[in-house]
Amino acid sequence: MSITTHRGHQGDFTWEEVPVLAYKQAGAAPFRDVTRQVLFDDAALGCQLRYFEVAPAGHTTLERHAHLHAVMIIRGHGQCLVGERVFAVGAHDLVHIPSLIWHQFRADADGPLGFLCMVNAERDRPQLPSAEDLLALGQCGLVAEFIRR
Repeated sequence: MSITTHRGHQGDFTWEEVPVLAYKQAGAAPFRDVTRQVLFDDAALGCQLRYFEVAPAGHTTLERHAHLHAVMIIRGHGQCLVGERVFAVGAHDLVHIPSLIWHQFRADADGPLGFLCMVNAERDRPQLPSAEDLLALGQCGLVAEFIRR
């Protein structure tokens, strides 16, 4: 198996031989205007590094997983929900998402939000909130105002 040693940056947050993929299959979960790129996916690393870009006023899916996320914002501004807290985020901010914590990212309306996300190479599937989960999340006014579906 041949591993590519170098992939040049092509500008505008794309890289040589790294396809820009759909974030998720349409209709699989609620999200708006998000793409993903898998930058590193080598079993020897034990993790995968991905770049997500959320278009202006777009948002990722509200979800949780058993695996952790390590996120670094590298483009734009927005907000992220982690548990019952909403944070303003911008370039170079770091976000740690613990196991089984609800999370969602949202870009500001004036530009895209781009972030690197490192996760385990082998990981569980996302869990979407049930009606009961949404009711519980809605008890916190700030979280209820933030969530996009």
